[in-house]
Amino acid sequence: MTGENKVDKHDGEPLNGLSRREFVALSMAGLAAAASSASGTDLPVIETDVDFKTSDGTCDAVFIHPTKGSHPGVLVWHDSPGLRPVIRALGKRIAGEGYSTLVPNLFYRAARAPVFDASFDYANNPADREKYRRTVASFLAPGAAERDAAAYVAFLDAQRQVDKKRKIGTHGYCLGGPYILRTAAASPDRVGAGASFHGGFLVTDKPDSPHLLAPRIRARLYFAIASDDDQREPEVKNKLKEAFAAANVRAEIEVYPNALHGWCVPDSSAADNKADAERAWGKLVALYKLEL
Repeated sequence: MTGENKVDKHDGEPLNGLSRREFVALSMAGLAAAASSASGTDLPVIETDVDFKTSDGTCDAVFIHPTKGSHPGVLVWHDSPGLRPVIRALGKRIAGEGYSTLVPNLFYRAARAPVFDASFDYANNPADREKYRRTVASFLAPGAAERDAAAYVAFLDAQRQVDKKRKIGTHGYCLGGPYILRTAAASPDRVGAGASFHGGFLVTDKPDSPHLLAPRIRARLYFAIASDDDQREPEVKNKLKEAFAAANVRAEIEVYPNALHGWCVPDSSAADNKADAERAWGKLVALYKLEL
């Protein structure tokens, strides 16, 4: 973006004479200002069910884009319940802001969407818990999500409705939250922005923890953390901040003190917090307007 301070990835320090702290403060102030003036565009869109090949099989997905022109691509990583009407609606909403949006079924190796029906009860039904474990196992296998991310970016770049001269954005909910980091690290020259909403497993004690990918990331990032997630794992936000500061990644990590896990997804039990959901949505739109 013209006039914005950039990070020099070679010497590890911000350009234009700014200290790291000044650079981060200025960067976050820009995002906050943009969020307060997010456009609320609602362009007419076309929603199409698509199938395409990945290195592991055939992925079913929905591709949603404005009716006219080419636009920056956006990749959405859904939450644990899978690709279903409310997730499609979130994809349609961001497409209406002026983005050509891919929402894949992350569990395509196990079944086509919708994978879980309305009667699915993870909390109280042991059979459903076992079904969930079997369903997500192949998605969680080492390297699977990285291969998927490459296929998803390639799909977007093959569509005439995607402006390939502009960066791609990616955002994820819950289970999908950490995969914005894996996508940004796998395609640093294509991914310009990423956002995680009540994402899980962002920081683990494993050598492939998503936060350790920070040195490979060039995108600008936003993390919206639920209050109960923060209470359970208060160290996550601090380790994210440390990793991004060390790698000079532009990132904002925000704990929503009145929001519970899942509040950004309309069919969640925490979705009655509409004010915070709209504020988080405004941050997403602002991030994409600034960086894509």
